[in-house]
Amino acid sequence: MKSNQINFFQSLIGDQYVIIDKEKLVDYSHDETEDLIFSPSIVLKPKNTEEVSSVLKYCFENDLKITPQGARTGLSGGALPTQNSIALSMERFNKIIKIDEDNLQVIVEPAVIVQVLQEAVENKGLFYPPDPASKGSCSIGGNLAENSGGPKAVKYGVTSDYVLNLEVVLANGDVIWTGANTLKNTTGYNLTQLMVGSEGTLGIITKAVLKLIPLPKYNNLLLVPFSSAEKACESVSAIFKAGVTPSGLEFMERDALIWTANFINDNSIVIGDHVQAHLLIEVDGNHQDVLMQNCETIMNVVDQFDAGEILFADTQAQKDKLWELRRKVGEAVKSQSIYKEEDTVVPRYELPKLLSGVKVIGDKYGFKSVCYGHAGDGNLHVNIIKGDMSDEKWNTELSEGIKEIFNLTVSLGGTISGEHGIGLVQKEYMTIPFSAIQLNLMKQIKSVFDPKGILNPGKIFPD
Repeated sequence: MKSNQINFFQSLIGDQYVIIDKEKLVDYSHDETEDLIFSPSIVLKPKNTEEVSSVLKYCFENDLKITPQGARTGLSGGALPTQNSIALSMERFNKIIKIDEDNLQVIVEPAVIVQVLQEAVENKGLFYPPDPASKGSCSIGGNLAENSGGPKAVKYGVTSDYVLNLEVVLANGDVIWTGANTLKNTTGYNLTQLMVGSEGTLGIITKAVLKLIPLPKYNNLLLVPFSSAEKACESVSAIFKAGVTPSGLEFMERDALIWTANFINDNSIVIGDHVQAHLLIEVDGNHQDVLMQNCETIMNVVDQFDAGEILFADTQAQKDKLWELRRKVGEAVKSQSIYKEEDTVVPRYELPKLLSGVKVIGDKYGFKSVCYGHAGDGNLHVNIIKGDMSDEKWNTELSEGIKEIFNLTVSLGGTISGEHGIGLVQKEYMTIPFSAIQLNLMKQIKSVFDPKGILNPGKIFPD
């Protein structure tokens, strides 16, 4: 980057918030996506909307590409500063501006950690449901960029279901609010929902108005073992048909739970030799007697699918331990081997077909997979493990196997990402769920918001 450009940014936001040292740039060259590294040309850390606006106006006028970054916990490479772009770190936007207890809303900046927001509103008896596995480290802005979900999505929905209004800085530096702080809004096109899930390619979110709901008083948690992973998946749809909507319904293959227990050095959960999968099922509400009835219904349903002895978590410590096991699966798998994680999602009734199909494809191409995910909404995370697979096969044949997994997913009425986004690593597969007409419409939308293509370059669309 030219010295006069560096000088401009330093005069605008302060020397200490303009990072040019190569060693310090390393921290902003990666997220949690595999082992990919792209060094930014420079890192900028603005503190308010006005500074972001000035940065983008300058970048627009000087044709400088810029990649927004949050907590860098993403799994699709969405925050990687490709094409030697500027990294725009939003880490100083970390304030909860206002909790509106009367209207059940919160105004928040994008760098606020999800768990921090959840705990702040819980202190007032309120609830913000979206809760990705990385909720203790991921930010609201990243969740907005990827339309994140998490275990609670099965009952309460994903991030987009809680977004009322956004303050956004456009590529040329203009600042807009996308909607209104109301529960209903049919005034023109829905720019708010267009921004959610756009992965920083249409604008930079600087404030969000989020909907809250009352905090449920009680929750019950069951860990259900199955002798067959397919049977575990088959039982999922049956639970809903029986009239129960869990607040969490998570699937874990045998290896996923064993690897995680070893990873966190906790073997308190005994996994029988015949057990091939588990469902972690939570119900919540305001009446304990109703929850117990729900649990009885669930136990009767899973019994029809050869479930084993069910663990009923009867203390908060035990509940916390079970959720820790589920939330740490991704880290545990990553610690075992080089891997690739695919974020498939299908209608929940098709989940058994997806799971069995993934195993068949793995046998065909010679890779092992460890599967887990949000079974209640059909979201299966497929972790492909390199293990003993040769470098040649891993680098040349694996992509064909992934294409087969995605083709199967789409044939079952699903799509290639449920909550991780497309980013960098999935963009070449976008021709599987979308036609050329659909992709062209998306590109035209992108060009309206970002006519020079400076925002988060190289993401979402195939090369």
